[in-house]
Amino acid sequence: MLVDTLWRNARLATLAGPREDRGSGLGIVEQGVLAARDGTIVYAGGAAEAPFFEAARDVDCEGRWITPGLIDCHTHLVYAGNRSDEFERRLAGATYEEVARSGGGIVASMRATRAASEDRIVAESRPRLDALLAEGVTTVEVKSGYGLSTEAEAKLLRAARRLGTERAVTVVTTFLGAHALPPEMAGDKDRYIDLVCREMLPPIAAEGLADAVDAFCEGIAFSPAQTARVLAAARDLGLPVRLHADQLSDLGGAALAARFGALSADHVEHASENGIVAMAQAGTVAVLLPGAFYFIRETKAPPIALLREHGVGIALATDSNPGTSPLTSPLLAMNMGATLFRLTVEECIAGVTREAARALGRQDTVGTLAPGKRCDLAIWDIERPADLVYRMGFNPLHRRVWKGLDA
Repeated sequence: MLVDTLWRNARLATLAGPREDRGSGLGIVEQGVLAARDGTIVYAGGAAEAPFFEAARDVDCEGRWITPGLIDCHTHLVYAGNRSDEFERRLAGATYEEVARSGGGIVASMRATRAASEDRIVAESRPRLDALLAEGVTTVEVKSGYGLSTEAEAKLLRAARRLGTERAVTVVTTFLGAHALPPEMAGDKDRYIDLVCREMLPPIAAEGLADAVDAFCEGIAFSPAQTARVLAAARDLGLPVRLHADQLSDLGGAALAARFGALSADHVEHASENGIVAMAQAGTVAVLLPGAFYFIRETKAPPIALLREHGVGIALATDSNPGTSPLTSPLLAMNMGATLFRLTVEECIAGVTREAARALGRQDTVGTLAPGKRCDLAIWDIERPADLVYRMGFNPLHRRVWKGLDA
């Protein structure tokens, strides 16, 4: 069989293996090969079972591990400005809610973002993206949410799209207009939700700037009823939805996400069992964000046991943002998921590959090493997969491959 590239003498973690395989869903193949043609995997499995390949390029992996390219499925990567001052305030005792209610938080980033040009936003965001790519990320979700006006939100989404043309990475964009209330709304959340649904969403959808729609359902943001209006408007426009749910309190966000068939409910520290059951029934993935949990010193961890009990998929992401998770390391996010939330090694690695792909609705194209999937790979200098979760401040990436090409 003619192929473009053959990676041989490799150990594979395909993430496509049955969970009963050595008690793991990592799909481990100790003596593996992987072949790709036209940017698509045509074989990923044991060397002994592989057909004969005639390859234009033959790569000896020298026993290195290959996983699917990592997927950061929840980021707020595009914005302008810096909120280190708020970090200092929280160190002095201010809470996340107090900072937000005093004009800081998301609104502070809004002011800097509105004042910046698209070029400036791209320039400031590019190093953050590069940090993710340096740790094996091949797909990244990027939200808007720091513009809070039609023009500024569109500017952020265009900036995110531009980043995807400048780097060898797949950028998935999410419209998060319902992130916070801008000052010009004078406290009128319902009027702002009208603006989001009637004036922001239609042109953004028409221009094809967003792949999905998100909202922040929380006491300091928007009520379940207001959030439901945004999700309904997105559904009417044919856009899939996601939701910031139950981060600081249980407002029923997990159940609300499930009611709208959301791809994911994110944070979910305070989600109830009823909400988790609803997520399981809807196939909604729980995206856990340990960076934010750590950074704002939360004490209530997500209900991991309930997520496991009810079979809800668990994804992990950096939540890279200027105020509550200035994190650009998916490897550290995995370590935090294990140490702070007690996730297993398998759950952490699946959380930034297979389950992250499901959280973006991209499981048919990425997230596992299987024939027909896009050839997005991370090749690692490690002894065993646990090393990806165990080490802190150490990057063992040997090579990143995007669409079959070294990136």
